[in-house]
Amino acid sequence: MDRLVLGSGAVGSALLERLAGRPGSLVVLIEDDQQIESLREEGVDARSVDVTDPTAIRTVAGPVESVVVFPGTLEDGPALAESARSAYADAFVLACLGADTDATDRRVVAEFADRVVDVTGETASYLLERAGDPGVRPRRLQRTIREIDGTLGVFAHNDPDPDAIASAVCLRRIAERAGTDAKVCYYGDIDHQENRALVNLLEYDLRNLDPDADLTGFDGFALVDHSRPGINSGLPEGTPIDIVIDHHPPRAPVEARFVDLRSDVGATCTLLTDYLRQLDIEPGTDLATGLLYGLRTDTKDFSREVSTADFEAAAMLVEHADSSALQRIESPSVAGETLDTVAEAVRNRRVEGDVMTTCVGEVTDRDALAQAADRLLEMEGVSTTLVFGYTDEVVFVSARSRAGGLDLGETLREAFGQIGSAGGHADMAGAQIPVGMLLEGTDDADRGQVIEDVVVERFFEAVGVEADRASAVAYGRFLGPDSPGDGQ
Repeated sequence: MDRLVLGSGAVGSALLERLAGRPGSLVVLIEDDQQIESLREEGVDARSVDVTDPTAIRTVAGPVESVVVFPGTLEDGPALAESARSAYADAFVLACLGADTDATDRRVVAEFADRVVDVTGETASYLLERAGDPGVRPRRLQRTIREIDGTLGVFAHNDPDPDAIASAVCLRRIAERAGTDAKVCYYGDIDHQENRALVNLLEYDLRNLDPDADLTGFDGFALVDHSRPGINSGLPEGTPIDIVIDHHPPRAPVEARFVDLRSDVGATCTLLTDYLRQLDIEPGTDLATGLLYGLRTDTKDFSREVSTADFEAAAMLVEHADSSALQRIESPSVAGETLDTVAEAVRNRRVEGDVMTTCVGEVTDRDALAQAADRLLEMEGVSTTLVFGYTDEVVFVSARSRAGGLDLGETLREAFGQIGSAGGHADMAGAQIPVGMLLEGTDDADRGQVIEDVVVERFFEAVGVEADRASAVAYGRFLGPDSPGDGQ
């Protein structure tokens, strides 16, 4: 069962029908037979029981996630709140009191309830939010955190972006408020100048882990901005996960004790900001600035996959954020190596229709690939860019698109999902491919050209470019400078 209501005061009765219409089950326990009959006629599952007897309540109702206390009289509040907590120690208890409840009774109720609200002073929407699923979720998260006996490892995905970084720092703040020690961890590198500026200027304490790092110091694991260990995550597959919070739609079942996957928002930062709001945690300047920056970057300044919740989160954060720090994060100095990579991408570009691909060869600053993909998308006549480079072990791919009918995340999964990992948004995506998958059975002397040929050919096939045209691009070295596939 999802929700249980104890009592049905006159003020609360008007909300019961709306609560019953929300997803999940609802049972109302009261002692008034006339009220029971009236509620049943309205389609509400109402049952008769002594609402001050925890044993009787558990017998009739079974396990529940949340309990809403609606006292019928002012004096009933303390007894109902105590009964709710005794019956369900782990449930979220919301007590709805009248404005005339005296201070002593209110203090007693507050000892047993997670939240106390005045039903005469709040809107129906406010009460519904706290009595329904959105109100339960923050308390379930807190309960999951508190049950971790030791240190919680909060893991961003590999090579984390601002959305992952700020979300992880926020979850650590929530954990610390709940009394649980937490560490923010990531695998890979933070290469992008803006991302490094974010971490350094806001003085975020992050732990960079080696692939073979000892994880025995963690007693619980949380994933933010991704949902499965081993998939864009250095955590070994099969690692038991306690918490998952992500705004990307999962490609496979997600297993964790607490899961919050909402793809109807533009950033994971939006979800974490909502937790701050509902748990009454003030973010502070450093956290608010990071969350706002993460939200802006993942929604491309509120122009990509943006929702009302994203704007509401931004409105809350902007009151606490440091605008001068945001400006410094957005305008960091650019390393010469990054400019060299962008220049190499421009020199090596190949165009087929409105799609451009370019290989920059061996690369050490993989984040420069994303910056090159962004810059090349500004070129006239180009709607999609694919930039890639490689190390001894991995080919790194970054793609951008402004073509309305193309979903880059799905395209890269189709092109490279069978030989590596790939995914992302409709207009921004990436992939990582083990070099060995591309070079098997080939002469190592030709590794650069083989990598380029295979990546480009697979990408154009997934995009839907005619096979012979894709070959003209992928194997352009065999053609003269006037060939149709030459973009030099």
